[in-house]
Parts: sequence; structure tokens; C-alpha cells
Amino acid sequence: MKIPHSRIKSFLFTFALLINSAFVCFANDYTTKTDSTKTKTISFKIKLKSDNKVKIKPAPLKFNKHFAYSFTLDDGYRSAYLTAFPLLNGGKISNPDKNEWKIDQGGDGTTSKGLFYSDGFGNKIPFKLALAVNGGSVRDLPANRGHLSWPEIKEMYNAGWDILNHGFHHATKHGTNYLTEVTENTTSIKQNLDFTMSHFVVPGGEGDEKYYLEYEKEALNNGHFSVASYYGVGPVFNVDSKVNLDKMITARTFVQSSKDTTSFKTMDRYLKTIDSIVKQPNTVWFNEFTHGTGNTNLWNLSMRFPDFKYYMTTLANKYGAKGNDSIWMAPWQEVYEYIWLRDRIKVDYKQKNKEIEVTIELPEIPENFRHKDISLAIDTSSKFEIESNKDLKIKDDGKTTHKQILIQLK
Repeated sequence: MKIPHSRIKSFLFTFALLINSAFVCFANDYTTKTDSTKTKTISFKIKLKSDNKVKIKPAPLKFNKHFAYSFTLDDGYRSAYLTAFPLLNGGKISNPDKNEWKIDQGGDGTTSKGLFYSDGFGNKIPFKLALAVNGGSVRDLPANRGHLSWPEIKEMYNAGWDILNHGFHHATKHGTNYLTEVTENTTSIKQNLDFTMSHFVVPGGEGDEKYYLEYEKEALNNGHFSVASYYGVGPVFNVDSKVNLDKMITARTFVQSSKDTTSFKTMDRYLKTIDSIVKQPNTVWFNEFTHGTGNTNLWNLSMRFPDFKYYMTTLANKYGAKGNDSIWMAPWQEVYEYIWLRDRIKVDYKQKNKEIEVTIELPEIPENFRHKDISLAIDTSSKFEIESNKDLKIKDDGKTTHKQILIQLK
């Protein structure tokens, strides 16, 4: 999806000034229906060290983080596996590598220890991105292919990266069958990777006027919860209160390298925008995109690997485990599903001296949801322990910072 560079620059330079008005908070007029007869209840006890009054509520974001940052790589280019994945997850980054298009989509050949944030329970979690994939472009040969293979996508998926629908052929021109593009890609991913995609990214290119509206319609009518398109809500969301995620259509902004290869000034401008967002008192979710992450600025719509490495490493050092640890670096689907569930659970608790009985009513969760964790924010000065049955998987920081509980649903 191509957005004019002038529009991107304008967004970057004005966004910090407009940030207070850019937050998008949706009304609570949900139209998504759930069957109340299929709800269920879970419960557990909190044992406090003191009998001070305690407050418990769903955390705005997972791990009770201050902001979520989602980053998506469009088109399924192999540079995602050669450079971005090992940089973030840890591993050997590819040496310079020219693909079938004579474009260098490799990296610097170094070994990365990974980029991390913490979960607040003493564990480091690698930064994770999403891939917007065209099933018709996925193949195993030639060896220097420009697109990912099925085993490569599967490895990244198993590491927690999410896979988004980008149309089967990335088709946009006159005569495109938009319904087929959406459904054939869903079928392709299901057949080869055994899961059903639930979010759609409109492919960019030459097409009939407002062709993207056809993609939006077909995606939302055929099982997708949200669509990233040319225009829409976002890309910054205030998530302190309920968010209307029903049939969400979001606007995409891109992070792209400039012609300047001698400095990181362009990346610093993007990072400055993030700084302005993070400084806001609200809990926020910010979403961005690019294409390739190899040594060459692929189609002039990508990030050169040195820029990508600088950008992600700076984010990790500022907001990750090595910095103030305020970031939840997670793909669009993961954040969406957390907020969806957060806004539909009902948390009730009763305190009697040093014991609290917590009851949570869960909605019917869509079958194709991948992420089903619930974070509870606790306001207490007391240390605590959790008492629950063996079927409920719960983590807590009751002996350290005593601020959160994580419930991992099956």
C-alpha cells in the first residue's frame, strides 16, 4: 500500500502538536453479538499480608503496560526472516543477500541477542511483529527468492508473530475479484499453516477509484474483525476506556527510509513522534507499518536494515527491558484481542480482612482468537499470594511490586 512520502512527512512533523486531539476513543455501542448462555465464570482467592483495602480492575493493556506498539511488515518479503526476525527474537542476522530481483534484502551478518520487554514477573519477552502475507507469493524456490516460504512463516508464527490477510495475489487493478482475493488467502493460510486469519490489510497499488472500499467490505463480511486501509480511525488509540472494535477500519502510517544514508535523522523524527505519544498520561496503542527490512530500500517503500536496526534497538533501549519497561511490543491481532476481551469481562471481588474472593465472568470468545490472556491491575501496598484450582493458570507479582495478576485462559 503506497502512501505519498509528503503525506508521511507531514504526519510526522504535525503529529506531536496534534496528539491530544488525535486519540480515538470509541463509543460503547457494540454491535458484535455474543451468546450469554455460553459465558462462563472463573474464580480464585487472593491472600493478603495485611488487611488494607484493595482495588482490582482489568488492566488497560497486557502486563499493565503504559503503551502498546504494533508494527506490521507488508507483502511477506523474505527480509522479514533474514533480518527482522533474528534481530528481535535473537539469532544470526543474514549477511548481505541479493534476491531474484537483484535487490539486497540481507543484513549486517551479526548475531543478535534479541530485543525485549519484561512481563513484570521476571521474564523477558522478545519484540514481536505481524506479517501481512499474500499466499499466492509464498514459495520455497528459488534459493534467492524475494518472498517467504511456508516453513519460514510457520517459524515466526510459532515464535508469537501474527499473520494477517493481505489478499491472495496482492491484486488491485481493474477487474480484481475482491471476494476471491480475501477468501482464497484465508483458505491458503488455513491449508498450509492450520489457522484462520482474522484481520485484513488492504494491498496497495494501481486500481479503480476507491477500490479499497471493496476490500474493506469483503473482509468484514467474511470473518475478519478489522481492516487496515488507506483511511480510517487511528493510528493512535486511547485505551483507558472501552474501545469500539466492531468492524474496525484503521488508517495506516508507514515508517520508511529516506534517501539519506549517512545518518539516522529520518528515524529520529519517527522516534520523536513515539516519544510525544508515550509522554501522554493516557494508556495508548500505536500502530505502524513498513515493507522490507533488508539493506536496500525495497521499492522505496521500506526500511533499510541499518535504519530498522537503529529504530528497533532505540525503542528497546528506551522503553524495553533495558529502559523504563513501559512498552508492550505486540502485533496488531494480539493487542486487538486483549482489548476485545478486556472490555467484555466482568470482574467482581469481595474482601474480608486479608482474603479476597475474585470472580470473573467471561464472554463467549470467538474460535479464531489466538490470544486469551487477562491482566488485572491491583491497587494495594500489601504483598499477596494467589490460591486457585489447578485448571487455572495464574501469574502474579505479589511478592515484589504487587501490582498485577495475569490469567492465561486455555
